[in-house]
Amino acid sequence: MAGQDRFAGEICGFGTTSGTRVVIGRWPTSPFGSFADAMVEHADGHRVFVAPDGDVAAYVTGVYEFDDLVVAPVDVERVPGFLRFVGGPLAADVVVGRRDALGWALRAVPRPLATSTAWATAIDPIARVVMPGVRTRGTTPGGHEFYAATDRHRLTTIDASWEGAPLGALTAVDPPVRFGFSSTPRRSSIVAVTTTVRRR
Repeated sequence: MAGQDRFAGEICGFGTTSGTRVVIGRWPTSPFGSFADAMVEHADGHRVFVAPDGDVAAYVTGVYEFDDLVVAPVDVERVPGFLRFVGGPLAADVVVGRRDALGWALRAVPRPLATSTAWATAIDPIARVVMPGVRTRGTTPGGHEFYAATDRHRLTTIDASWEGAPLGALTAVDPPVRFGFSSTPRRSSIVAVTTTVRRR
């Protein structure tokens, strides 16, 4: 069914020395209420989506591509300087550092403009050059999607595991993740973002 959905929250993307890359989404505002989920790509390219319930699983797997799906209770804690995610096989404690230069630049854009699809469209060519692998607009199997970032902080350390096995130390998101048309930034970071999905 055609329509438009908006998700406001944060995307936390980080790489690990085991080769596993993790993207945690925390969405206080969404069509599904407040929820969190995780997209994980292992070193061998296997992609797994961890969803908190069947409705989120059905929606997100209609927009992104995965090799496996895990539906399990998700607990998330977010306080200044810290994010904790526990859901299915993934557990992650993330220490959030200072706002970087890009974060300050994003905050300088008036919020009504910064969260608009027009702005996401306009800056897409710049994002592609400045941050290889990152797109702010694109086509998905279910329609069109727009990422409007309003802040960014670096990550300083992580303590993450998959099925109880440690994933290693924090490193860059390299190679880029392959869930949709865009990756998270190469630098491990947490980004405040409003995502708009225009369904076909």
